[in-house]
Amino acid sequence: MQIVLFGPPGSGKGTQAKRLAERYGIPHISTGDILREHLKRKTKLGLEARAYMDRGALVPDDILIGLIKDRLSQPDCASGFILDGYPRTVPQADALSVILTELGKKLDVVLTINVPDAELIKRLAGRRMCGCGASYHILFNPPEHEGICDRCGRPLYQRDDDKEEAIMNRLEVYKQQTQPLIEYYTNKGLMRAVDGAASIPEVFDALCRVLDEIQKSAL
Repeated sequence: MQIVLFGPPGSGKGTQAKRLAERYGIPHISTGDILREHLKRKTKLGLEARAYMDRGALVPDDILIGLIKDRLSQPDCASGFILDGYPRTVPQADALSVILTELGKKLDVVLTINVPDAELIKRLAGRRMCGCGASYHILFNPPEHEGICDRCGRPLYQRDDDKEEAIMNRLEVYKQQTQPLIEYYTNKGLMRAVDGAASIPEVFDALCRVLDEIQKSAL
């Protein structure tokens, strides 16, 4: 199956994508992972992307399109993929459609994980980090001693982008980017939504029910 997965910050989209990839035996593809791989290998596309990233600019669509096409051409995508983080705009969605046509593929479904803003803020604003790499949540995974890392004993901190004002800005940007895409894929009959406010296993089961239904209808 060829799948695009949407979800706002804090929706658990990355966790669900990994679980779905394992369940259905298809790769989880994120634009961040693709960029890091090309940068590591110092490919032509990676070096072109680096030139923009080094000066704080967004990587242009033509480079991103090249990176996506290269990744979807790999043998492990022959049976499908879960695309995470792309497309972000309608022009990128149009470009993805062209790429898939050139590769003899087509999208089977676009999944979106819906979570109320209040729940997203609670999830994100409660995160606490440590310089040793450990992470906690004041509600769901608190340290043994408040504000202190269990692993190394150093004080925990809250990332700037996990503060409420920053979270609200991130959610607003996501809505502005994603709403046109939801309409775009709804008009194509590809959009399916699940309730992401439930537990991780419950959200996973809901996603699997959608995908299993699509697989059965394709037989």
